[in-house]
Amino acid sequence: MKKKLVVGLTYDLKTDYEHEPGEPVDKYAEFDKEDTIAVIENALKEGGHQVIRIGNGKKLLDFLVGKKEKVDIIFNIAEGINTRSREAQVPAILDMLEIPYVGSDPLTQTLTLDKLMAKKIVAYHNLPTPKFVLVNEISDLENFKLSFPVIVKLRYEGTSKGLDKGAKTNNFSEMKKRVQWALGTYHQPVLVEEFIQGKEFTIGLIGNEEPEVLPVVQIAINGKLDLGEDFYIHSLVESTGVEYICPAKISARLDKKIQEIAKKCYQVLECRDFGR
Repeated sequence: MKKKLVVGLTYDLKTDYEHEPGEPVDKYAEFDKEDTIAVIENALKEGGHQVIRIGNGKKLLDFLVGKKEKVDIIFNIAEGINTRSREAQVPAILDMLEIPYVGSDPLTQTLTLDKLMAKKIVAYHNLPTPKFVLVNEISDLENFKLSFPVIVKLRYEGTSKGLDKGAKTNNFSEMKKRVQWALGTYHQPVLVEEFIQGKEFTIGLIGNEEPEVLPVVQIAINGKLDLGEDFYIHSLVESTGVEYICPAKISARLDKKIQEIAKKCYQVLECRDFGR
């Protein structure tokens, strides 16, 4: 008989935070809505487990200090706050206190949030990633040699933060202006990457050393499968203009190649339990 567990649920809710004047509108874009937490909670309960909602990292500390209830394991989807290692905050606390948890460890959480380090690791293992330039300050654009168009991305963000239609630039002048805006608005380094035109996919994996690769999901924007010059931007995250198609409408050969690359990336980044 499967053991019933007491599962603590850690997460960041959008409603727990308020924008301060001058902050980017997408500062808390990675955080979840109540309905997402409810879906996870209900799934765990349907599996026969007891669920204790804990919340974000600070609430976890209060929970652990109070010791009012004991959990067998933490189901962690907390994003953390403030730093480039924010996704490692909850796992680091749990590691230190030897509390079991679901999801990747602090090192992998930090490396995968950092686009530069993640790209270096996958490139070392001969996995494909677009050519790029790291920009800490505008002078780093001297002797720029990438081919246009290029796309300007924030180094330490997810959920398409910092991405709108202006992120793709077609010449040096446009690119420099965009880089200046990103550096000044988000106060972190940016990556300038060669833009990859075409179709967009996402893929989930479950497991550890030999993960199960889930079906490929294709992203359609405004009904288009071949996106051309379009790409996934922040304003589309919750838009009705985006459709997620699963299984993807692609050839068996391409499907296999995407799954193979995703699995290798998951493994070389040493992801654990689940990822996308």
